Amino acid sequence: MALHFPTFRTDQRPQRRLVLGLLATAPVFFLAAIGAAIGYHVSETSGLKQLAMSTAQKLDLYTSTLEAELARYADLPGLIEVGSNVDTLLNDPSNPSRRAMTDRTLARINARAGATKIAIYSPTGEPIAASESASTNACASANESSSYFYANSADQGTDYCFVEDLKRAGKTVARIAVTVSMLPLEATWIDLAQRTQSERLLLVDDNNVVVLSSVVGWKNHTTGKPDTAKLQASGRYGAADMRPLPIETYISPDKGMSTAWIAYPTESSPRYRLLQARVIAPLSARLIAISDTAEVQRSSLYASWAGGAAGAAVGLLALYIVQRRRTIRQLFNARNALQKAHDQLERQVNQRTLELQATNDELKRQIIERAQIEDELVQAGKLAALGQMSAGISHELNQPLTALRALSGNTLQLLEQGRTKIASDNLRAIDQMVERMGRIVTQLKSFARKGSASRNRIDLSVSVRNVLVLMDHRLRCEDVTVINVVEPNTWVHANVTQLEQVLLNLIANAIDAMSGHHCRVLRIETRRHDHKLGVSVADTGRGIEDELLPRLFEPFFTTKPAGLGLGLGLAISSKIALELGGTLRATRGAQGMQFEFDLEASED
Repeated sequence: MALHFPTFRTDQRPQRRLVLGLLATAPVFFLAAIGAAIGYHVSETSGLKQLAMSTAQKLDLYTSTLEAELARYADLPGLIEVGSNVDTLLNDPSNPSRRAMTDRTLARINARAGATKIAIYSPTGEPIAASESASTNACASANESSSYFYANSADQGTDYCFVEDLKRAGKTVARIAVTVSMLPLEATWIDLAQRTQSERLLLVDDNNVVVLSSVVGWKNHTTGKPDTAKLQASGRYGAADMRPLPIETYISPDKGMSTAWIAYPTESSPRYRLLQARVIAPLSARLIAISDTAEVQRSSLYASWAGGAAGAAVGLLALYIVQRRRTIRQLFNARNALQKAHDQLERQVNQRTLELQATNDELKRQIIERAQIEDELVQAGKLAALGQMSAGISHELNQPLTALRALSGNTLQLLEQGRTKIASDNLRAIDQMVERMGRIVTQLKSFARKGSASRNRIDLSVSVRNVLVLMDHRLRCEDVTVINVVEPNTWVHANVTQLEQVLLNLIANAIDAMSGHHCRVLRIETRRHDHKLGVSVADTGRGIEDELLPRLFEPFFTTKPAGLGLGLGLAISSKIALELGGTLRATRGAQGMQFEFDLEASED
């Protein structure tokens, strides 16, 4: 009866499984991408805000420092107007002595104040007096009536010029100009930018020209698109090439702060920067701080990875929950199917058990019958062997009987005649014949009866000798030379009846195989290996073809002519050899066949 188990359908197409796997993991990648984007955005926004706060504080500090630095000189023009002999000089500007005295006064004030230069100009821009002798760098002109930054062509730096009109009766009669060098402050900015990764500073005047910068290559450049011809005509910037800086500032709507892609002169490609500015109204300028966002971007990238990992973890958890619910549902369905199959299988097993029990009982009965048949076949084989030996045994028994009859009659006559010595010799001869006949009959009775299956410690040489006694007549009739090399006291564990049955069958087959051959030699020998003793029976007969060797131990298979054998001898011998703990093997020798089986050796 066939058993049916529940089967679970599996898709065998790799491409479809790949597509299904990708579809199943797509939400995980989607959540990972969302988590990465959120992590990056949140980290970048937070980082830029912190950077902006930090930069704003520094920008306030820089602005205060710049204003304080210039505030030291803001009141100097007024002090010069009040405390010097300016009016005396203006009443007679061409007087050399008054001009020299004013120059000395301005020089002393300049030395004490630490300014670069103090000068007095006419309303048209002509120098009247100065703290220095001669200068090609005019600070004030007719067009400049307020303070301003200008390029100092002498030291390639930037100066700041405080300009104050000197009025009398509501009319400008002269201008006082105090020049302050911005080189020390600019050098501090440059040194700070080179030694640290801090922000870069730009000071842009009212004409959108970079007058101070911690980036040397940006100085005297412009922001936006100013009128370059007008700027050069003003004379405040010398011969500088006022090209626009590559800065496109834009306000990020999501971050609410000014950012730009800027490349420093030492960089090959633009980078994302944060821009912040402070308007310095007294100086008519703007101080711009440009902060590097590399650290913010790096932290945002890490946060992106963390957000992606968190998103992937959430996705995997969701996928695990969905897969677990699906697995539980499948397991529940499978459990129901298995329970149903189990119930069906149990019914089938019960039915099959009944059938197998009936079959088992039948097999036991057949085994018992087969054992009985095998015992009968063994006994039949013995009787068949006795039948073959009957003629020889009859001859063996007939000769002693005839001799006994003759000797007994002769002995009676000798006793009547009183010839007791000769009669005694006859009686001894009669006793020997009777003993010989007794041995033959005893061996026949022992061989013919059914033996038990028990194994005992026996002498193999005795069993070989008993079998040779039974086969003596045939051996002499066939003129077979027997070579028995089994030594006395060769002890083995075996059943004597079964052992002699095997030896009798093998010797009888060997005699039949050598019938009609000119060389008839039967060799019986033993060979010890480990705890086994191999018994070999070899003949010099016609042998067996190689193709017939596999069938040699089959029941009812024989190579003898019809009527001369049942084909049971070797089959019975093979079964007995197995019961004795060995196997019966047949091999072709140089002449004839050799049969060998193993016995359990017993030490003396």
